[in-house]
Order: sequence, then structure tokens, then C-alpha cells
Amino acid sequence: METTFTLTDAQTAFFHREGYLAVESLVPPDELEWMTAIYDRLFAERAGRESGDQFDLAGTDDDTVQASLPQILNPAKYAPELKEGRFRVNALRLARHLLGEDANYQGEHAIFKPARYGAATPWHQDEAYWNPNLDYNAISIWIPLQPATLENGCMQFIPRSHTMEVMPHHTIGNDPRVHGLEIDTLNSSSAAACPLSAGGCTVHPSRTLHHTGANRSEMPRRAYILGFGTPPKPRNPHLPPRIFAWNDAKQTPREQRRRDFETQNPVFNS
Repeated sequence: METTFTLTDAQTAFFHREGYLAVESLVPPDELEWMTAIYDRLFAERAGRESGDQFDLAGTDDDTVQASLPQILNPAKYAPELKEGRFRVNALRLARHLLGEDANYQGEHAIFKPARYGAATPWHQDEAYWNPNLDYNAISIWIPLQPATLENGCMQFIPRSHTMEVMPHHTIGNDPRVHGLEIDTLNSSSAAACPLSAGGCTVHPSRTLHHTGANRSEMPRRAYILGFGTPPKPRNPHLPPRIFAWNDAKQTPREQRRRDFETQNPVFNS
């Protein structure tokens, strides 16, 4: 599938200097309604709940409590038609422009902030969730399926924080049952907010500090995130080892569901 998506030299320079970028249009207009319908269906069905792919990012993931920040990992696993969208071709073109021609797709997820009570996503670095024994050259492409505003939870970044190491994190509320992470300490006075039109996107490397506010609006906030990168490499053995104790301490219901599902369905996960 062909794409005409391009970035300017100024956009490319801004991304590499500041550690984030806002792009006005990534999703073709005729795909927005199609994507939104699939997105809403997956969250209504809680697709992937049994296998641990659907869970509350900001809460204890208790089935008796309404989720304030539900997430679905790999939504295209449950709606394969999403693999055919032109938005995906445009995103790959964007990733290769920024990272090089050996950059490829590395995963996706969807995060839903319900109207009026959708929780904030605390300040964090994506790499804090990942394997500390590897070095990454990776980006996340964050796509709102409706206008993203300060009121409903647009992306915000700390400029140039991509040059930092991974900072100490902890689970939200210091509760090991919660999957989501937040940085231990941060001065966010330099934060840059990125309101966007529906179908635009923001792009950031794996170490850029970012967050989204709570949804105080009367409409749901839908975000679809694609990950791209070059192949991760083992860290230099002469460097001090990294230990992400915040991940080792987690005891989440989501992980237990995943383990139970894989035990009961070995073929499904092969």
C-alpha cells in the first residue's frame, strides 16, 4: 500500500532536538470513523480480558470496580482488519524517516479515558516498563481518534528528557497490584502540551518523559498507540547493570490472568 506521508527537515530536526513531535495528520480522514467503530467495539467487549491483554492501567483491575483507564494490548489481535489500514503504512514511513530503514513495527495498544472520570496517566518513561538488559532505539506514535485537548487528556512532554537515563519509577500509588508506573520525582514546569486534531499524532522516543491529564470532558478520549524501533541490542557489559525493581515488585491481576490463560490455552499462545 503506497503512502505520500512526509516530514519536513524542520520537523525532523525538532524531534531529534526536543525528543517529541506533533504531526497534524497521520490517519486518512476516511479511516477515522472506521477505526473509531472498531475501537469502541473492542472496549465494549473488553477484548482480551481473559488473556490479560485488557486491564485497568491506573487501578487494581478489580472486576467489581469500573476501570478509570482501561487499556488493550495488541488490539489488532482481536480485530485483524486493523492491520490493513493506511494509517499503519503512514506510521511505518514516519518511523523509518526518524529511525532509519531498519526500523520496524514492534507492537501496539489502545488506551481509553472514559468521559468525566478517565484517569490521568502519570509522568513516566516508556522504557521503564521494558527489559533493563537491552538498549533501545524506539518510538511511540500516539494517535487520538477525536480532538485531543487539555480538558480530555492530550499528550504532554518534558522537552529534551530523551537524553536522560531511565529515572526511578514506582507503581501508581505504590500499589504492586497496579500495572501503571509513575516517576518518583519530577519538576514538570517546562512541560509542553500537544493538543491535536483527530487523526494527527505525537511521536516520542522511549526515554522522553510524558503524561496525559484526566478526562474532564463530556466525551470519551480514545488513543491508539503504535510502537516502532530498530532491533534492541544487549547493553554494554562494561556499564553498570540496570535494575528496574519497580517491575519486579508487581503482582498484578492482569499478569495472573495471562499466566492462567497460557496454561489453559498453550496452542493459542504458541
